Amino acid sequence: MIISFIRTILLYIFIILAVRLMGKRQISELQTSELVVTLLISDIAAIPMQNSGLPLLSGLIPIMVLVACEILISVIMLKSTKFRRFICGNPVILINNGKLDQKQMKNLRMSIEDLEEELRQMDVSSVSDIAFAIVETNGKISIIKKPEKQQPDTSMLNIQAPDNGIETVVVRDGELSDFCIKLCGLTKEWIYGVLKKQNVNIKEVFIMTANKNKDFNIIKKEV
Repeated sequence: MIISFIRTILLYIFIILAVRLMGKRQISELQTSELVVTLLISDIAAIPMQNSGLPLLSGLIPIMVLVACEILISVIMLKSTKFRRFICGNPVILINNGKLDQKQMKNLRMSIEDLEEELRQMDVSSVSDIAFAIVETNGKISIIKKPEKQQPDTSMLNIQAPDNGIETVVVRDGELSDFCIKLCGLTKEWIYGVLKKQNVNIKEVFIMTANKNKDFNIIKKEV
């Protein structure tokens, strides 16, 4: 029982390191080769977890080989457009200049209900609002609205929008985030100064957000 527990923990840590090694994109949106590697890793890792009689290396070595293959394929795809197209395919245009391509929808086995569902998730109420819709190689749909359906931005309205930068969580559960502090161009001294003025101890802070203009918001922990 203890051996199985230890083997599972070791495999769990190893898989996390393997996925991190393959890159950020592996965690979010998968290309074809990445999806295949992810599925294979999960299946291979399950075998030594369930069968303690097998050597642990019988699971680790195939995973390392798959990770190495995926990294190699990624490097080749960066160098060769043709190879990338062979592995990942090409984007597919579903709507071109406002015209729906029914043939491509049949090729993708996508119904109009499927398309409308995707559009609703992007806050688009009607297919008629779309100028271009493209199915990317990772399966996501990118859209460009018709000019009359696009929301005006500040440049169209001749308005100068304030630049507040990015608002980040500089204190989380009583601990400072060095990365977020640097991201919004602040310092630890400034944060401690704000907390002192507010008569708040950092250990009492659940979340503190701030931006480069030094606008901040503090939420205390509930007692």
